[in-house]
Amino acid sequence: MASSMAPAAAMAILLLALLVPATLCSRSGPPSSKHGHGGHAKHAPPPASPVVPVEPQAAALVRATCNSTAYYDVCVSALAADPSSTTADVRGLSAIAVSVAAANASGAAQAAAALANGTAPLAAAAAGDGTVQALLRACAGKYGDARDALAAAKESMGQQDYDLATVHVSAGAEYPQVCKALFRRQRPGAYPAELAAREEALNKLCSVALDIIALLTSSPSPSNNNNS
Repeated sequence: MASSMAPAAAMAILLLALLVPATLCSRSGPPSSKHGHGGHAKHAPPPASPVVPVEPQAAALVRATCNSTAYYDVCVSALAADPSSTTADVRGLSAIAVSVAAANASGAAQAAAALANGTAPLAAAAAGDGTVQALLRACAGKYGDARDALAAAKESMGQQDYDLATVHVSAGAEYPQVCKALFRRQRPGAYPAELAAREEALNKLCSVALDIIALLTSSPSPSNNNNS
């Protein structure tokens, strides 16, 4: 009787040995998907949306507007330097052009004053010349007048008085010419190169501003009413 039970006992032990590892493997496997929905699993953040550069429609308006001016490159450079040009209509672009011209005149006034006060280098022939110093102070005053005229032009544009704005911008362009005329009359050849360059730049900026203002006084166009 004992001998007949031995094979059966051995078979039971063998089956038990096979079943135990299988059970342990099933318990040590990857967690079920239900555990992931318990709120404890960390999910990878969604990929960032790609930044697609989109050229603003206003950029086309800047180019179209500058095509109507005598100095296209100067116009585009001046307007594009102001971030507000991306959302401005023609009226806004004209205000930006006047502001840039006013900033140029202000910088020229400071440069002329620095030359007059000796805080900026002058040509050797002009250094220590009292007449040149007096002319430079006069130039600083003229560029200050140009700055004020352009500030007045911007105020007139805010009131949509474009005719008066045109008068002010034209005056802003003429003041530096008085400076050059004074030098030619009293100290020919002593006109500082820096002021000559600033005069040329201001003249072009004022021309651009006048050309854009002219668009506002001409017949209405769709581009003129973009943001109205």
